Amino acid sequence: MQKSITALRALVLAGAASLALAQGELTLRDNAPDRHVVQRGDTLWSIATKFLKDPWRWPEIWRMNQEQIRNPHLISPGDVLVLDRSVSPPQLRLGEDSGAARPPAGSVKLSPRIYGEPLAKEAIPAIPLKAIEPFLTQPLLIEEGGLDKAPRIIATEENRVNVGAGNVAYVSGFGGADIPVWQVYRAGQPLVDPDSRRTLGFEAVFLGTARVTQSGEPATVQILDSKKEISAGDRLIPAPPPTIAQYVPRAPASAVNGRIMGLYDALATSVGGRDSIISINRGRRDGLEPGNVLAVYRNVVIYNQRDYLKSRDRSPAIQLPPERYGLVFIFRTFNSVSYALVMESSRPIQPGDIVLNP
Repeated sequence: MQKSITALRALVLAGAASLALAQGELTLRDNAPDRHVVQRGDTLWSIATKFLKDPWRWPEIWRMNQEQIRNPHLISPGDVLVLDRSVSPPQLRLGEDSGAARPPAGSVKLSPRIYGEPLAKEAIPAIPLKAIEPFLTQPLLIEEGGLDKAPRIIATEENRVNVGAGNVAYVSGFGGADIPVWQVYRAGQPLVDPDSRRTLGFEAVFLGTARVTQSGEPATVQILDSKKEISAGDRLIPAPPPTIAQYVPRAPASAVNGRIMGLYDALATSVGGRDSIISINRGRRDGLEPGNVLAVYRNVVIYNQRDYLKSRDRSPAIQLPPERYGLVFIFRTFNSVSYALVMESSRPIQPGDIVLNP
């Protein structure tokens, strides 16, 4: 079975390589507008889909270099984006009538604006922030034993089995930490590499937030909000400030060949679709970084029914050509694992499917 999967992945890679060679010049959508006024709720991805058939090639239409990709130009509601079709390939520019940076009278400004300062609140994000905000300040991944030294809930008010928002719990292990707000976690299902079968870590299950109301050993905390029921034995981690990585959607700089391990906070057999959060068995050491876009391929295997019933190993009789059916956007990376938001999907996303450069 493993040999069959390996062979199928090789076939997928060959197809992806052909696709990469075939994509060639930047291709506009047939109905690409000549200009677009940026609206509240727009994202770099949604704007790219108005102009390009391949939204991850956004940096090309802006003529951006790698440093500009890491520190993208700020585009705000009211800005006017102008598509210049007189050059090849076409170029997207910031129009002179953009509200965020109106040039002096008599001058013409048709170029992206590059800033090195933190992202302004009004600047539009790369992808819908509502879909990923809860995951930007959460650990998501816990290495084996990673919570062993974290403060632990040892009791709850009135010895309740579970507590939620407004309830009180008692925590041991804060020591001298002077941190008012903490996040509550427990280790979830293991993240197992579909290829090596090695456990890369454990899903960090976010339960809620708590505020210290009385220090000591144990300390008293009040549960501020709860996503799931909280109980004795759950662990606390300091709540970090939110950070929004503003990376332009783009293909990875190097070849990526990975697989989907699972959907966040779901059973291993679950399937997902657009806006689902998935884990991938490739991370920073494989060259992935926030902003990278990957294509998803179905791992298709068909069995001969008669041989399937007779054979113990149930080897596949037929392997269908790989079929690309979705795109995912990487927003968090760890050493060996990445988390991605499903941007497009024509069929259910499921564990074991292959992810490659778009």
